[in-house]
Amino acid sequence: MKPTLQKDLSSNRTLTVDEARCISFMGREGMVYATPRMVSDVEYTCRDFLLQHLDAGEDSVGTHVSIDHLAATPLGLQVTIQINVEQIDRRKVVFRFSVRDPIEEVGRGTHERFVVETSKTRERLAAKRAKAGLG
Repeated sequence: MKPTLQKDLSSNRTLTVDEARCISFMGREGMVYATPRMVSDVEYTCRDFLLQHLDAGEDSVGTHVSIDHLAATPLGLQVTIQINVEQIDRRKVVFRFSVRDPIEEVGRGTHERFVVETSKTRERLAAKRAKAGLG
């Protein structure tokens, strides 16, 4: 990790809640931002932020998400994901996040990521695939 990664740094991303981000089981009028997609959007926002603070050959993986999905966001509205680095403990980085649509806060929580060396991660995965007979 680069020394540029510091506690209290923040970033945000704005995106539109499109059909791929919505539940569909309540019909078109009931299409709202799905919790699993919110989690994914938060994870990618944090990962993309971290990449600028990592050295060549490093990446990060999500290890924990705690989320409160507070309100429904209808199809077509924009949401802004605000992230803040809350803690850095060696290779573990903890973010606090908030997700807002134009009306209200719709999600909040914490997300932990662990910085990994991609070559070592690939080696461990290859060994696990081999052990499982996936060669």
